[in-house]
Amino acid sequence: MTKADLIDAIAKDANLSKADAGRALNAALDAITGELKKEEKISLVGFGTFSLAKRPKRKGRNPQTGESITIPARKVPRFTPGKALKDTVQRKR
Repeated sequence: MTKADLIDAIAKDANLSKADAGRALNAALDAITGELKKEEKISLVGFGTFSLAKRPKRKGRNPQTGESITIPARKVPRFTPGKALKDTVQRKR
């Protein structure tokens, strides 16, 4: 499913125009991104939790030259699915 497909589904299910559904989806994604930038956790009960994880710096190897390099520390987004989402996905059709 692409973002356009998701906008179509939101528009149909919420009885909104595609433009309104697109603005709503973009607003939700912007809010999630903004909270992650502030290193806040976003919990959507039943769906899941968005959070940041910190990767420490580590040693790596350049595959082309074999040279040892240091990979810098970084923050990466994480999503942990909620129980209701896991149960829904596991149900047999």
